[in-house]
Amino acid sequence: MSDKSNERVFQDNIIEQMVENGWQLGSPEHYHRESALYQQDALAFVKETQAKEWQKFCKLFPVESDKHFLEALVSQLKKADINATDQASRTYGTLGVLRHGLKIRNVRFSLCQFKPEHGLNPDTLARYQQNICRIVPELVYSPYATAAHLAETGKKAKNWRIDLVLFVNGLPVSTLELKSEFKQAVENAIKQYKQTRLPKDPATKKPEPLLSFKRGALVHFAVSQYEVFMATKLDGAETYFLPFNKGTSEGGKGNDIPDLTNAESLNRYATDYLWNEVLLPANLLNIIGRFVHLQIEEKQNWEGLKSKKETLIFPRYHQWDVVTKLITAAIDEGTGNKYLVQHSAGSGKSNSIAWTAH
Repeated sequence: MSDKSNERVFQDNIIEQMVENGWQLGSPEHYHRESALYQQDALAFVKETQAKEWQKFCKLFPVESDKHFLEALVSQLKKADINATDQASRTYGTLGVLRHGLKIRNVRFSLCQFKPEHGLNPDTLARYQQNICRIVPELVYSPYATAAHLAETGKKAKNWRIDLVLFVNGLPVSTLELKSEFKQAVENAIKQYKQTRLPKDPATKKPEPLLSFKRGALVHFAVSQYEVFMATKLDGAETYFLPFNKGTSEGGKGNDIPDLTNAESLNRYATDYLWNEVLLPANLLNIIGRFVHLQIEEKQNWEGLKSKKETLIFPRYHQWDVVTKLITAAIDEGTGNKYLVQHSAGSGKSNSIAWTAH
C-alpha cells in the first residue's frame, strides 16, 4: 500500500488515472514559456485535421511556416489583454481561439473540435476524436525564470513550478496546485496561488502568459485529497476562490471520504470526481464548448463614471452536475417532466437555468 500522505504519490495517482481516462502525458521540456503553448500539439492538430488549409497556408508562408502559424496564434491570444467589449473580442484569448479558431488572411484553422450533435458527418466526428488532451506535470511556466534571473534573485525554479497543467491541442486550459492534507491543507494551495502565482512577474512587471486572465489558462484548481477550490482570474491577494466540492458531507459543503478499508478504494480520494468526472476529456471539452463564458457587466461609480467588469464563468461542480443530469433525463425520458432541484442562496441558480435552457 502506498503512503497516501505523500504529495508526490497523490500527484502520481492523479496522473495515472487521467492517462487511463484518455489524457496524454507530456513533458515540461516541450512547453514553450514565452507563448504558453505546447507548440507541437497545436501544430500537429491543425496539420493532421486540416491538411488542405495547411497546404494553403504553406503557399502563403513557404518559409518557416510553423513559425508564422505560431506567431499568428500568439497574436490572437494576446488580443484578449485589450479590454475590448464588442462581440469580436470574444474570439480572442484562449476561450475565443478554442471556440472560433484562427483566421490568417484567407486561411481558417480550427484549434478544437467540439463533439457534434450527431454522427452524420464522419469527418467532424473523426476530427473530434483527434483532439489532443495533454497533462504536463511539474511545469516551470515563467519565461522570466532564466538561469541569470534565478542567480540574481536567489530564487529556485520551483518558485515558478505548477504541479499539473492541462492543455487542449496545445492551448492551456487549466492549472492544478496539489496539497496533501496530511502535510499541508488545501488553503496552502490557495495561498500559493495568491502569493506566488502572480499574473505579472514582480521583477520585470511583465505579464505571465500562462497566468494572464483570458489569455492563459481558463481555470485554476487548488486540490487536496479532501477538498477542491477554483478561480478563473489570478489577481494576487485579490484572487477569489470558489468551492468546487460535491457538497455530500459537512452539511452540504465537503466531499464523502472513500472507504479505504476496501481494496478497490486504495487509490481513491474524496476529490477524485474532479479528474475522473469533470476533467474527463469529453466532459472538459463539453464544458469549454458549452458552459464557460465571458460575462461583461457595466458598472457605474458614485461620480457617474462607467466601467466594464469582465468575469470568466466556469461552472461549479453542482451546476455542471445538475445541468448534465437534467439534459440526460430529457434525452432518456422525454420532455414535459418535472424535477426538484435544491439550490441554496447565492449558488448560481440563474446560470444553471441558463445553461440548461441553452
